[in-house]
Amino acid sequence: MANGKQKKGAAKKKGSVAAARGSVVAGKQTPWGTIAAVVGIVLLAAGVFGYYYVASGDQRAQREREEAAASFAPNADNPDPSTKIDGVVTEEYVGGAHVLPDERVAYDKTPPFGGPHDGYWAACTGTVYPEAVRTENMVHSLEHGAVWIAYDPDKVKGEQLDELKLRVEGEPFMMMSPYPGLDSPVSLQSWGHQLKVDSVEDERIDQFIAALRRNPNTYPEVGASCDALGPGMFDPDNPPAFNAEPPGPDAKPMDYQGSDGAPEEEMGTQMPPQQQGSSTQSEG
Repeated sequence: MANGKQKKGAAKKKGSVAAARGSVVAGKQTPWGTIAAVVGIVLLAAGVFGYYYVASGDQRAQREREEAAASFAPNADNPDPSTKIDGVVTEEYVGGAHVLPDERVAYDKTPPFGGPHDGYWAACTGTVYPEAVRTENMVHSLEHGAVWIAYDPDKVKGEQLDELKLRVEGEPFMMMSPYPGLDSPVSLQSWGHQLKVDSVEDERIDQFIAALRRNPNTYPEVGASCDALGPGMFDPDNPPAFNAEPPGPDAKPMDYQGSDGAPEEEMGTQMPPQQQGSSTQSEG
């Protein structure tokens, strides 16, 4: 009998403990409000950090451009500061040789940075072309003092592409376009000068721009315009497409002296009247 009572008492006690535990568990609620607040704080912190990270990156890039402009600006004692930039390739090209819109040039460099070119220049007023543009038009802009940033669209994209755009958008005498099949991620061209780099963060990009953009000592048509001429001539909203095929046997050679046709003024590509007085060399 005693053993039976003991067993019943133990069972009753065990049931009471289990019930108490169940009551405690049932009383614990998931703190969704606290979790939501913590998640919100984390997201806010990430957003603030991301904003300041991007802003600091923009400020850093701006400082680098300012430093390059100060250190590599041309002057009487140093007319071509690009000679101090490692990797810059130079060639001597004679300006003024024009081909027709349906003609091609057998350029000696890829991308080219001088030689015969189309009579219509590509817009180079801080223009970012989303698609590759006919090379012969881009080369003419170099003759006007522009810097052309070409990039391999398979290697430069996303944030890297955005970083390149910061150097071009809204900047006079700058232009940028993809160049399929490029042998380096980024290639910079000015008349008679080229620099190829592997990274959009390479400091030489800003140095090249500072040294050669509108450097009157390095390009033929000082004072020439970078404004586009409009539909029927060169339309920046619908530019002539890049031709990836190798030039055929009828392509104009690098020593081509120009068409028998009209000089540039007669082709409708003269400078706007407000800029004609600033030119020290005739368009041609």
